[in-house]
Amino acid sequence: MIVKIAVVTLLIAVLSGGRTTPRAMAQTDTPQATPPSAETPPSAETPPPPGESVDSGPPPDPLAPFNEKVFWLNLKLDDYVLRPTASAYNKVASDGVKRGVNRFFRNLGVVERFANNLFQVKIREAGQEVGRFVINTTVGGVGFFDVASTWLGWEESDEDFGQTLGKYGVSSGPYLMLPFFGPSTIRDTVGLAVDSALNPMNYLLSSTEVLLIKTGIAAGTVVNYRAMHMDLFADVDRYTVDLYGAVQDAYLQQREKEVQQ
Repeated sequence: MIVKIAVVTLLIAVLSGGRTTPRAMAQTDTPQATPPSAETPPSAETPPPPGESVDSGPPPDPLAPFNEKVFWLNLKLDDYVLRPTASAYNKVASDGVKRGVNRFFRNLGVVERFANNLFQVKIREAGQEVGRFVINTTVGGVGFFDVASTWLGWEESDEDFGQTLGKYGVSSGPYLMLPFFGPSTIRDTVGLAVDSALNPMNYLLSSTEVLLIKTGIAAGTVVNYRAMHMDLFADVDRYTVDLYGAVQDAYLQQREKEVQQ
């Protein structure tokens, strides 16, 4: 998904509402000792429910030293590059224009969404993605307006290859913070590469043209999205006690929810 390309996306989800998502903490309450009896042997323990681990603490993060450095690098890029650019853009683009631009960029991701809906055997959703693209590209002014949703109720089915792998039981692997792209996992990073390879422009244009177009799309998407959420970063410093952990938790929880849908 193109919107994932910057850490901004996940930070907004964490900081909206003026609070962060705390890490899950292991239970520390110790039950009182119970005298041995025939019904309850002293060594008996209640097994965890199926699919749940005994340890409910924070997820393992073997790449944390690398991830934390990249995380703060991404924040600095937001401070010195992305936020000033989005602020300047905000002065010339109305809210309606920014929403239309966001829809335009979303419309360009039809191939990845169509393919991954097929991979997950979501035939109806795959068909709707094709229909949405045709209608929104023609009647909707190259995607500036989402008339397929407004008129026909055809909502976007946002699937990517990372979700597809998750659907088929592939573990997410270690959490990974990517430079410029933001939060990810090993599985989602592989998915990002596959989704990029699915784009037909890779096989119709030269490598230089593809690089320029993809860079332009990525930059336009992130700047536009950042401009739509300028105020949510105003007080970021007061939430930096465990900002890295909060973003990690928000990302992993959201991705798990998306895989389960």
